[in-house]
Amino acid sequence: MAGTPTPTTEGPVAEGPAPAILAAFEAAKGFMPVDEGLALHTAATTAAGLGLPLLEVGTYCGRSTILLADAARAAGTVTVTVDHHRGSEEQQPGWEYHDPTVVDPEVGRMDTLPAFRRTLHAAGLEEHVIAVVGRSPQVAAVWNTPVGLVFIDGGHTDEHATGDYEGWAPHVAPGGLLVIHDVFPDPADGGQAPYRVYRRALESGAFTEVSVTHSLRVLRRTGTGI
Repeated sequence: MAGTPTPTTEGPVAEGPAPAILAAFEAAKGFMPVDEGLALHTAATTAAGLGLPLLEVGTYCGRSTILLADAARAAGTVTVTVDHHRGSEEQQPGWEYHDPTVVDPEVGRMDTLPAFRRTLHAAGLEEHVIAVVGRSPQVAAVWNTPVGLVFIDGGHTDEHATGDYEGWAPHVAPGGLLVIHDVFPDPADGGQAPYRVYRRALESGAFTEVSVTHSLRVLRRTGTGI
């Protein structure tokens, strides 16, 4: 209709999450620092202007899901978060990021799903999130809905990071955002798989960088393909 504005991700800068949401984020298990979380919330708030779902790859215990869900709630859309909840490579026993409190004693394997559900409940955001329990490539293979934002924060091997990118980046709508976490140009700072995916996205011509906050990169779809 004439005079009706078209949804866009070029909207005003987000004011940031309410104190209660930020407190829930800080209280939740996870590894994202506050400054990167605020940048993620800004990206999610902007992308939610498209009126499409926001999608996260790598739920863990729901720390970043809180911020995505808060932005989705405000825009009247929903956040979808995908994880098998058995932990990524670096979260297994003997590795730096292993947390024995999220191991299921009955089966002897990690199970972050209960902690995730408690996180969402505490934040009052359960009804704004669709949790998909499964492996990212399998879920992506049957996914057919465009999304306003894809947040890649799953496994950090080349196999997993590449699979997440190839599986989900095609679903980012025109003008939508691709957000990649744990991007470290210097190998001394961390693994290189997310950095290689980030470089691939830029070099594809399909995405243009919007912002950099430490290891968090926000890119906008400005072309076709991946």
